[in-house]
Amino acid sequence: MNSAAVLDHEVVSRSQWLLAHGNFLAREKELTKRTDELSRQRRELPWTRVEKEYIFDGPDGKASLAELFDGHSQLATYHLMFGPDWMEGCPGCSYVADHLDGAIEHLHARDVALVLVSRAPLEKLAAFQKRMGWRFRWFSSAGCDFNHDFGVSFTKSEVAGGVKAYNFGTTAPHGEENPGLSLFFKDSSGALFHTYSMFDRGLEAVLGTYAVLDRAPKGRNEDGLPSPMAWVRHHDKYEPTRQGTQSCCHGKASH
Repeated sequence: MNSAAVLDHEVVSRSQWLLAHGNFLAREKELTKRTDELSRQRRELPWTRVEKEYIFDGPDGKASLAELFDGHSQLATYHLMFGPDWMEGCPGCSYVADHLDGAIEHLHARDVALVLVSRAPLEKLAAFQKRMGWRFRWFSSAGCDFNHDFGVSFTKSEVAGGVKAYNFGTTAPHGEENPGLSLFFKDSSGALFHTYSMFDRGLEAVLGTYAVLDRAPKGRNEDGLPSPMAWVRHHDKYEPTRQGTQSCCHGKASH
């Protein structure tokens, strides 16, 4: 939506405004109920047991997947795109991380541990985390197949082959690194289960910025950009803002 379109927008009396928005509220409530029902059905999806051993490099040394739970029964792992030879993390994934970092205590209160996992070496992750001011625990999976096994990292040959192996086999990977969020459960015996994963636009569910923009007069205002997230920067790089520069995240994709 461009500025001219906003200026040409219909303007009505306060009573007409209340009537139109009151009528629209019924549709929003319907969507809320449908979303609640979808969430219930999501929780009923089958799980699969994690049998493979994964060892990560973390701020306190080596850690297994089970140790990432840190006393909780549920674990959310965000796969932040940060390849082994990259100098910094993906701007789009960092945008996601900004939102997740503020949720740590709230998630802990509901028995969910939150960690980030990337393939870059730990020293690179630590330096970038310090720069960004994030507080979450961040682990390197450089020594194991975790990111590959959970569908976010691919080999050069897999990318070149264009096989639909990303987002539950619906699309080819965008590159060697791709974004995703994996959820796990640990039962009282210590058994681990992979319960859910989300990729691509499915990750918008955790982005409060988009929730606000979707209700702002200009919306996301991404029309005409080379990709929907081309405006996103690391939060310390917004001055000056140069709209239209290509982000390392990828074009619009369906969930």
